[in-house]
Amino acid sequence: MTRTDVNLNYLIFISFVAALGGFLFGYDTAVISGTISAVATRFGLDAMSQGWYVGCALLGSIGGVAVAGVLGDTLGRRNTMIIAAILFSASAIGCALCANFTQLVIYRIVGGAGIGVASIICPVYISELAAAEYRGRLVSLYQLAVTVGFIGAYLGNYCLLTYSQSATPGEGLWNTIFVTEAWRGMLGLETVPALLFFIVIFTIPESPRWLIAHHRAAAGRDILARVFTTPAAVNAEFRAVEKSLQSSAAERADWRLILKPRMFRAVLIGSAIAILGQFMGVNAVLYYGPTIFEDAGLSTGDSLFYQIMVGAVNTLTTVAAIFLIDKIGRKQLVYWGVGGMIISLILIAGYFTWGTEMGLSSIWLLAFFLFYIMCCAGSICAVVFVLLSEMYPTKIRAVAMSIAGLALWIGTYLIGQLTPWLLQNLMPAGTFILFALMCIPYILIMWRLVPETTGRSLEDIENFWE
Repeated sequence: MTRTDVNLNYLIFISFVAALGGFLFGYDTAVISGTISAVATRFGLDAMSQGWYVGCALLGSIGGVAVAGVLGDTLGRRNTMIIAAILFSASAIGCALCANFTQLVIYRIVGGAGIGVASIICPVYISELAAAEYRGRLVSLYQLAVTVGFIGAYLGNYCLLTYSQSATPGEGLWNTIFVTEAWRGMLGLETVPALLFFIVIFTIPESPRWLIAHHRAAAGRDILARVFTTPAAVNAEFRAVEKSLQSSAAERADWRLILKPRMFRAVLIGSAIAILGQFMGVNAVLYYGPTIFEDAGLSTGDSLFYQIMVGAVNTLTTVAAIFLIDKIGRKQLVYWGVGGMIISLILIAGYFTWGTEMGLSSIWLLAFFLFYIMCCAGSICAVVFVLLSEMYPTKIRAVAMSIAGLALWIGTYLIGQLTPWLLQNLMPAGTFILFALMCIPYILIMWRLVPETTGRSLEDIENFWE
């Protein structure tokens, strides 16, 4: 496929719209980091209760992932994204106005369900519209949006904390949300991008692959004609999709297809890299970064500022990865990035063990964290959603991604729930050594079992498994 065959501007537009789901994913995931101490004080939470406050949203994500494939196959990709936008909006408003900890947990679970649905459907949608030569970069826009959501949450937390500390306390709802209990404002600020996401979804089309699979070939061809600029390119893509669907009357959630040996193997491999990636420390840093920095002796304000720098490096590295992922390949990014993660995790553990004795300042700890985030964002974070969105055959893609996503969110929940306990019992040094050890099986699976998908069409990757 040549560059002139593709309406790249249109592809970029619809990819940006779908990637807004990633922004909300990132914001909802990261905003929690700046609220843990305040919520723990407000409701008298112990270490395990703090883990539950963080982890409850991840349980919602598990539920969202579990139904995302069925919703995507039944209602369509676009309608499922609309549902995710509604869940995000309800969660943000509810968290800002909740009357007690139980209500806060309920609304966090609702937001988590939105995360779970968006994490599956948005990458699938982009991958199903993008031409093979652009697919890696366009799906990576979703991951970029996630990292922008991270830094948006960190900046929002920092600015709201600064405002609440300088504002004069008063009465009324505004005072409660943005001054005396600023954590409410941090969580509620998500309402703005959530409503924007809901509105702009109506400007993009349904996935042509979903339409063709559901006996709406004419509508699917019309959308392909917007993506590809020549009749020959449209016809070629249309025939490729039809061919990939010949063995199934329609694309639907059919668990029996998953049980076919080669398909089952692909699902197991995808689930393994999804869950192992969560035990390599990234979400511990994103959720508990300010807490970890406070354990190293920083103030709350300085900890949130350091977390902004973590988010900035995360975003910039993701941008670099977008330009590299289709050039040097998915697996090469993983090899270099995970190797760097192992080194940085060992350095972080060393700081907590010998840093004080050696007289090292907190700048060294920040440098080690930034090196870790750079390696992680440029490898597993940039690659995982691209791989999961393209490595499965069309007829099982949404369901298989739901299974892999379910594994990912189970791992994320366990890390969110257990990190306070790990930091308390293994101490920070032991916790980061554990994360370093978990990198080893991940890189071995990528090396031995995962195919290189760079530059290959979805139908070509399907032939690999079958």
